[in-house]
Amino acid sequence: MHERSSVGDLANQLRSELDRYSPGGKLPSSRALVERFRVSPVTVSRALAQLAAEGLVVTRPGAGAFRARPRTAGTVAGDTSWQEVALSADAAAELVPRTVDASGVLVTLATPPSGVIEFNAGYLHPALQPERAMAAALSRAGRRPGAWARPPVDGLPELREWFARGIGGAITAAEVLITAGGQSALTTALRALAPPGAPVLVESPTYPGMLAIARAAGLRPVPVPVDADGVRPHLLADAFRATGARVFVCQPLFQNPTGAVLAPERRGEVLRIAREAGAFVVEDDFVRRLVHEDAGPLPRPLASDDPDGVVVHVCSLTKATSPSFRVSALAARGPVLERLRAIQVVDTFFVPRPLQEAALELVGSPAWPRHLRAVATELKNRRDTMTAALRLRLPEFALPHIPSGGYHLWLRLPEGTDESALTAGALRAGVAVTPGRPYFSAEPAAAHLRLSFAAVASAAEIDEGVRRLRTAFESGAVRPG
Repeated sequence: MHERSSVGDLANQLRSELDRYSPGGKLPSSRALVERFRVSPVTVSRALAQLAAEGLVVTRPGAGAFRARPRTAGTVAGDTSWQEVALSADAAAELVPRTVDASGVLVTLATPPSGVIEFNAGYLHPALQPERAMAAALSRAGRRPGAWARPPVDGLPELREWFARGIGGAITAAEVLITAGGQSALTTALRALAPPGAPVLVESPTYPGMLAIARAAGLRPVPVPVDADGVRPHLLADAFRATGARVFVCQPLFQNPTGAVLAPERRGEVLRIAREAGAFVVEDDFVRRLVHEDAGPLPRPLASDDPDGVVVHVCSLTKATSPSFRVSALAARGPVLERLRAIQVVDTFFVPRPLQEAALELVGSPAWPRHLRAVATELKNRRDTMTAALRLRLPEFALPHIPSGGYHLWLRLPEGTDESALTAGALRAGVAVTPGRPYFSAEPAAAHLRLSFAAVASAAEIDEGVRRLRTAFESGAVRPG
């Protein structure tokens, strides 16, 4: 059994049996649990740690695990009300108060209850991750001479060179910084390019994690609508003129959530408009390595066609590997590179060297192209399965675009549908979905859902998940207008 699955299964089993023990009562020993459930000692340790984190058990080194006692009514909780004043004291002085709201991100990071089908996740299912190749790469990396020494703050030269080749054009290794995941890279970019209180242009709809970064930095996201061909250039030009913004954040390839690819005739227009506005384009190239088998040749990154340093490019290995394989790159040309470097050093010093060495081992191994080919085939099959199931069971949901890359579909709900009620009803029916509202920085024109097909176990689970979604739609919690 898969280790992560067995930990969750054992934790669920122990949780269901806690009523057998009185508060303070001792649970069976780790050895007894290993023998009873035929799992490893590590699995037992992790399952108990999970229950301890939930406050259900207490572990005592050398003594064992015990059922936690309920908190008594007389327990003094302390008074933290002073923090409300401390955390908001600077808000009055800020033009755009910072809002630290991770709810739009947590929707895709939270693990649903056991038995719930995950249409909300943003990463590959463990069966699609190159776990053996990553483990082998990490093992080889750990044995390299100097693997645990401090790395260069910009990243290992060989890894920077690999990312530069992937971007193409005139980008060189000297213009690449290694960062700890795409979210970290976007945070660095926005902090470098826009002061607190400034407007930042964003696609509408767009990735909620980027909106959260902007708001936490005190920036003001301004929406620029996208269609099936990506951002609309004339609206982008209007937004630059109206706001005086100096940053535009976009995902030109398989945009999240719409799946749109920026049309060839718009690529040069976007760069020209930004250049004339004296503005930067932050290119989030997040799923280039999750292309589907039927995609055909991909357009090059915008950064590869940018000699003037307009584009700050972000790309990552995480989506194509594992949520814990957080290795990414920032690429930029000109003076802005030094500012990006300075902010990254202040924030994180550097990405741990063993992880960088493991990334080099992985992408240089024969297993890497095999993995990408296998994922391309599987994602296409899952996309087709979900598309067919939606058309059969939920023809009321509009599917305006079927992408040839990425890991999700973007659905427009029937007029009058309450997407929050549908999301809650779907969870009760046993399927977790992502509501569309967090993807908009302003009021959306309609209700939407984003459904991921990458994190489920099989095509059969996709069909069952859509069936459950149909049940939720018909449950009465949702009343189409």
